[in-house]
Amino acid sequence: MKFDGVGDFRQAQGTMKGQRLFVGACCGLGLVAFSQLLVAGMALAVRMEESREVKIVEKEVEKIVPIRINVPVEGEELVRPLVKEDPVLPPVPAPEPLEMPGIVDPRSERLVEEGRKARIAGDMGMAIVKLEEALQESPEDPTVLYELGMVHESMEVFDKASEYYERVFRLGVSGAGGLYQAAATKLRDGFAQPADMIGKVALGRVRIFNDANADGGQRVILTVPVQKAPGEELDTQDMEVSVLFFNKDAKGEIQKLQDDQQHWAVPSWASLPFDWAGGEETLRMDYNIPEQDAQTAHLFGQPNYYGQVVTLTYKGEVLDVQAWPRDLAARIGQVDDGGMDDFPEFLQGDMLPPDFDPENPLLMPLPER
Repeated sequence: MKFDGVGDFRQAQGTMKGQRLFVGACCGLGLVAFSQLLVAGMALAVRMEESREVKIVEKEVEKIVPIRINVPVEGEELVRPLVKEDPVLPPVPAPEPLEMPGIVDPRSERLVEEGRKARIAGDMGMAIVKLEEALQESPEDPTVLYELGMVHESMEVFDKASEYYERVFRLGVSGAGGLYQAAATKLRDGFAQPADMIGKVALGRVRIFNDANADGGQRVILTVPVQKAPGEELDTQDMEVSVLFFNKDAKGEIQKLQDDQQHWAVPSWASLPFDWAGGEETLRMDYNIPEQDAQTAHLFGQPNYYGQVVTLTYKGEVLDVQAWPRDLAARIGQVDDGGMDDFPEFLQGDMLPPDFDPENPLLMPLPER
């Protein structure tokens, strides 16, 4: 560069300074642009890296959980659970056996009892008269209808018996209770002859315990075993065990227990319902002769226990009879074979263990712990 003078030199110097400023400005702009490109690149790289990550977003979603309220059984309070979760359900109780229906009308109940006694005694005509009279009073009573069916079945009038059993069946469980199932069994299985049970159901050896320590009279306890052959089907509703007691008065005369003295004999079964464990069920008869008042004792004397006749019947058919003493069998018109197997077992004080309980002679006392 050629300078012609001082002015030219200054002009040239200014030009060079302007060029340096321009170059510096361009470099600054370039650095700014480079830094922006670098920042943009880094931001793009970060975004691409974030796009590759799997993001799990947790959200709380309201869920409707129903509260289950159990229907309580009778006598149990309804408890509502306080937390929203399935409550623990109580165990399902085992079904209870159906109860036998009671007779609502008192007069019909008395007629049914009289008809049942007549049927057991073999007087079918009287049984039908009593039961038909009860039927007029209570035409839809299941017990009356079922007893009429049993009477006609005992008479082997099976078509008429089926009609009465069917009427019981039509009453359903709510109307007939346990007799509904009994009638259904009759209609399903047909009618077995009572004589078919001879030799399959019998009386065991009767045990007699005379309680010498009884207060206010005389007390005798009988235990009567009823034995069933294994594998035999037996409708216990058709089975009857009757005990007829005889007393001896002060004159030595033997008289059977009168109707107004029936409350002297109290029957009870050792276990209910029947399960025939060991092939046997046991009937207990608690016989109490009260001490007579002075006037009655002076006129008639104090009666004393003499003996009894035990009769086992099934559907009105006599299957077994045990009389003690044996002459009592002739007094009621039953035949006694005179065998030795049916002699009763007499329990006396010296034959009993010291801890024997006369209130419960069927069971051995429990050992003390």
